[in-house]
Amino acid sequence: MCAGELAVYSFLKRCENRKTHQCWPSIKTIGQAVRMSENTVRKYIRQLEECGLIVTEPTEVITKAGEKRNGNLLFTLRPIQEVIDEYFDHQLEELELATERQRVAKLLRERESPA
Repeated sequence: MCAGELAVYSFLKRCENRKTHQCWPSIKTIGQAVRMSENTVRKYIRQLEECGLIVTEPTEVITKAGEKRNGNLLFTLRPIQEVIDEYFDHQLEELELATERQRVAKLLRERESPA
């Protein structure tokens, strides 16, 4: 995680409802708080989503005139331990696959080599 991602994540963590793990600050508000442009904030939000640390959902608001407009993103912050456990589970699966590939390759070499 780079410094920019950490800054955005930390701000979201500061805003989150501790019971629901959700918050909905605007991109502009996040940018002002962490002193980044809105485009940079969007980039870091995408990266945090790719890492599995946050989930975003679009929201809608209804104006006084009754029109639907896009609202702020709803951020759901996943518990860090859950993300870490998922990461290590994935790493273990990859290791098991690599071990199995090596075992099969060894068996094939033994069958092909003259005795």
